[in-house]
Order: sequence, then C-alpha cells, then structure tokens
Amino acid sequence: MTFIDWYFTFVVFLFGACWGSFLNVCIYRIPAELSVVKPRSRCPKCMTNLAWKDNIPIFGWIFLGGKCRYCKAPISARYPSIELLTAILFALIWLRFPYDLVLVPYLLLTFGLILGSMVDVDEMWLPDRVTIGGMIVGPIFSFLLPAMHGVEGHVAGLVESLIGLAVGFGSLWSVALIGRLVLKKDAMGFGDVKLMGALGAFLGWESIIFIVFVSSLVGAIVGVSFIAFGKKEWQSKIPFGPYIALAAIFWMLGGSSLWEAYAAWASGGAY
Repeated sequence: MTFIDWYFTFVVFLFGACWGSFLNVCIYRIPAELSVVKPRSRCPKCMTNLAWKDNIPIFGWIFLGGKCRYCKAPISARYPSIELLTAILFALIWLRFPYDLVLVPYLLLTFGLILGSMVDVDEMWLPDRVTIGGMIVGPIFSFLLPAMHGVEGHVAGLVESLIGLAVGFGSLWSVALIGRLVLKKDAMGFGDVKLMGALGAFLGWESIIFIVFVSSLVGAIVGVSFIAFGKKEWQSKIPFGPYIALAAIFWMLGGSSLWEAYAAWASGGAY
C-alpha cells in the first residue's frame, strides 16, 4: 500500500467512528420512537447536554474516564465499542473495495446491520427501517451500480437484486412457515425474514446460501459453548439477527471470493 492508500484508510476509519457515534444515538432512540436528530446528545442520568468535546468518537469516553463530566454517573463502554467496531468495519470494507463506488451501498449496509443487530439484542426485534428499508434501497443501488452484482447494465443489476430479494425473503419465510407447522410455534422472527430479503437485494442470491450456512454454524457454535459453560439460558437472550449480520459482513469481506472458488471447484474449473 502507498502512503495515499494508508491516508484514505485512516480517513475512512475516522468516518466510520463518526457514524458509529451516530449509531449509538439511533440504537438508543429508535426503539423509544424518539427523533435521532433532536435534541442534542445528553447524559441519560442528569439529562445535561453534552459538550462537543465529550462527543468525540472513542476518545471522548476515554478523556472522561468513562463517567459523565457533570454528574459523574458511569457511561457504558458499549458506546466507544460500537464507535470502534464501526470504524474498523468501514476501514476493512474500504480495503476490500478501495476507490470503488460499491463502497457507498456496502458501508450503508454495514451501518444498518450494526444498528439492526444492537436493537435486536436489546429489544428482540429488528427495525423496519433496516429490513424493509434495505429491501427498498437495495434494488435502487443495484440499478445505479450494477457492478454490485458483477453484471453490466442497469436493468441487469436491478433484476439480480430482485432475484436476490426473492430468494432471501423466500428462503427464511419457508423455514419460518415449516417451523410453525412442525413445532406449533414461531421458529424464527419475521424480522429475520425481512432482513434476509434486504441482504439478497444488496448482495445477490448467491450470498443467501453462504449467509444461511455461516449464520447457522456460528449460532450452533455459540449455543454449544453456552451449554458447555453451564449458561444454557443465555441462548434465548441472543436473537438470530446478529448471526445473520455477522455472516453478511463475512460475505462482503471475502466470503464472495470463497463462494466463487467453491463454484469453480464444484464445476471442475480452476479459480
């Protein structure tokens, strides 16, 4: 990498940290049905508006020693953790697709996946603005940037996106329907179904196979680990949405290459 490459990587990292700060606002306010724009950020304990220097991503929390400047109430380490996570993921996606316009939809998708995952962990549901919003925005981006699906032509990009949406939505909807018929209860939340539709719209139908497999594998590993450490009750506290989001990020960061290599091997070709 050249100096200019490292420079832009650092810029994207800072950009991600800033969006991570906004994510903290969204994660807290969206479930409460509050505006994500007004009022200004404030301490949830003493309700004092925070100064700009207190809102510096990652470092603001460190400078404050993890406590409110005014009432000294502790500030959760989750806030800088989300900012750091967003910054790292934005930088990794930049390194995967440097100087490429597909960065725009992929960074937006990453933002939505983190938002949806954290709300799902806290509230056990996925926001429609992430799931349904993704099913709407994904085809639009695919039409404008057909390279997202490795095709040429705006119509071809849109068609690939709509096929991916149908496959993603339909695959998990079928699982949910079968689960309800067999188990006589909901085996999967409908938010997960909509999320898979959004991912198919952004990433294409081939990603769905990878995401379903990897998310199920990770979920099984985590579940077995809980049982092994005597924490079986924790299984019900982690919804499936974050596993889907993790698998989708794996796809963007290299899973697509693994799929292409497997497809070439399965067809007897060389990769």
